[in-house]
Amino acid sequence: MDLSVVIPLLNERLSIPLLYEELQKALKPVTESYEFIFIDDGSTDGSSDLIEILRSQDPHIKLIQFRRNFGKSAALSAGFNEASGKFIVTLDADLQDDPQEIPHLLEKLQTGYDLISGWKFPRHDPLSKTLVSKIFNKIVSFVTGVKLHDMNCGLKCYRQEVVKDLRLYGEMHRFIPVLASWKGFKVGEIKVRHFPRRFGKSKFGFARFLRGFFDFITVYFITKYLKRPLHLFGGIGLLCFGTGFLINCYFGMQWLLGLPIRLRPLLTFSWILLIVGLQLVLMGLIGEMIAHGDRNRRDLYDIKKRLVD
Repeated sequence: MDLSVVIPLLNERLSIPLLYEELQKALKPVTESYEFIFIDDGSTDGSSDLIEILRSQDPHIKLIQFRRNFGKSAALSAGFNEASGKFIVTLDADLQDDPQEIPHLLEKLQTGYDLISGWKFPRHDPLSKTLVSKIFNKIVSFVTGVKLHDMNCGLKCYRQEVVKDLRLYGEMHRFIPVLASWKGFKVGEIKVRHFPRRFGKSKFGFARFLRGFFDFITVYFITKYLKRPLHLFGGIGLLCFGTGFLINCYFGMQWLLGLPIRLRPLLTFSWILLIVGLQLVLMGLIGEMIAHGDRNRRDLYDIKKRLVD
């Protein structure tokens, strides 16, 4: 298999037929060896029923249907596990991503990259969504060093080895380029066309923004300190412990000089710093032991139906 197209979806029944036609137009001039993997993330509008009808007419189509909505990260993870193509493309099913950009992504990938991310330009979304996204991309790029304009664009192209070892959960799909770069893969970006939503409504909301923020903290910790948690907790712990120790030395000198110490807020604060610092160092040591153990994360989704053969 040359190419696998992974398509997560939630209640996109009206978009699926048009998306399928556009995908065929885009891929047939490029290769005859391809597959479409639709992952229905708990749709309630009959999306899976429609995909089954299309599958009966086209053996290139595969369907994975979740029992309920587990989120886009889980859907992508299931699609990546099923994909057998040498190259893997992801795009959303809402028709905002243009399948005609897939050959351009593949062409750019051949110039020495392992992952090519789309940059929606110009972007046709409400200001409330684009503004939050712009701030998010600026912060993530600055903190992680992965310089992309559109970290969360659904249209991406990967070499197979990039996705086979990814562990996605929560809102981690937003940070796939960061995770790939951390593993040593070369990440690039090209501008892609973007269209206004034609059917349904966006699944974006403030709750997803908050979840994404917390997952960003997780990704930052994973990419910086996963193999050396003592460097993080131990560093902060030593700072607290050292500050508390110096304050206690100051009061100790006063006691040796015969000055009354009495119970002062600063003295109490120094004891707290000593205790907290010691706890953080011990936490870092426990993290080091866990990091060197064998841990396998269970798949965080439950499949209701799997039509892939």
